[in-house]
Amino acid sequence: MARVSVEQLKERLEKGKVIPALLLLGDQPYLRDACRASLIEKFVPEAARTWAVSRFSADRGETLSALDQAQTLPMLSSVQVVFLEEAEAIEKLGEKNREEAVERIVAYLGDPAPFTVLVIEAEKLDMRMQLGKKLADLTVVVEVGLGENVDDRIIATGVLAKSFAKDLGVTFEKGAAEELAEDVNGDLMRLKTEVEKLAAFAGEQKTIRREDVSLLVMSEKTTTIWEVAELLAARQPRKALEFIDRLLREGEEPILMVGGMAWMYRKLVEASEVRGASNPWQAAKALAMRPEQAEMAIRCTQRIPRERLLDGLQALQEADSRLKGGVKDVRAIMEFLVWRLSGDQAATTG
Repeated sequence: MARVSVEQLKERLEKGKVIPALLLLGDQPYLRDACRASLIEKFVPEAARTWAVSRFSADRGETLSALDQAQTLPMLSSVQVVFLEEAEAIEKLGEKNREEAVERIVAYLGDPAPFTVLVIEAEKLDMRMQLGKKLADLTVVVEVGLGENVDDRIIATGVLAKSFAKDLGVTFEKGAAEELAEDVNGDLMRLKTEVEKLAAFAGEQKTIRREDVSLLVMSEKTTTIWEVAELLAARQPRKALEFIDRLLREGEEPILMVGGMAWMYRKLVEASEVRGASNPWQAAKALAMRPEQAEMAIRCTQRIPRERLLDGLQALQEADSRLKGGVKDVRAIMEFLVWRLSGDQAATTG
């Protein structure tokens, strides 16, 4: 069947016809969640979603259970939506179990239940293998990734930025959306947040300018302050301060750096509450972050007590107030902040 974008899927859904089976293929949680929400909103009344929306995981060995549910009449709704996540796990099964799973999937897709929308999800599939080939032939494949090519990713992110802005009643001046796309480096959750912030800043002029992006959006270079978190977790304040000094020399704004560190610490607090994330992809999904950042966050929270994280948030808030108050000795503020984030006992180490 056809490959479609998220926007094209939404256009199909507006026509009202039930789509028997879809494959959400790609690594972007934001796009995947947008598809899920659109499908549920379209086909299942809100009052029936407890009974008519089901989630299964191939990684937990629930493929056959998902297919059984797909053939079971839904409760309180004329249509049910059944999600089978992490379908790439099927490719890793032993030959006998893999063939059985693919055979059952193909059999179902050959005669799908008229009252079910089956949604199979995978971050990546080998389309040369039987599973990938059959799903490409028998489902509507929805692209929920930005592709591997860097230029293509920036273009796609820029298009989404303009779409978010349109929904908020604002537009980007020429080149501004593309600059924002480069800054967020394909992080669509962050993209949406940044567009909302820029739209609020644009106010009545309703136009987001390139200088607004430069002023308000912390670049991907600055987001490497995740490395600072690891240095702080290891109680190495001198190395952390050297890192921050380098960013300051490269022209990063102290207020934006502190804002970025505050966001980082909020994510660390969230990460401290994550349970059962056995790999970076699961952590990324739970935290709405890129896998490499999610992995760093989980690793840091194993070494930084929650109480210290909360104290760090307070310290960052105080540093932000001082910087906005127009202090002249910026480095003194940053140095005091780093020592405090490292913990009281860190002042003699590093």
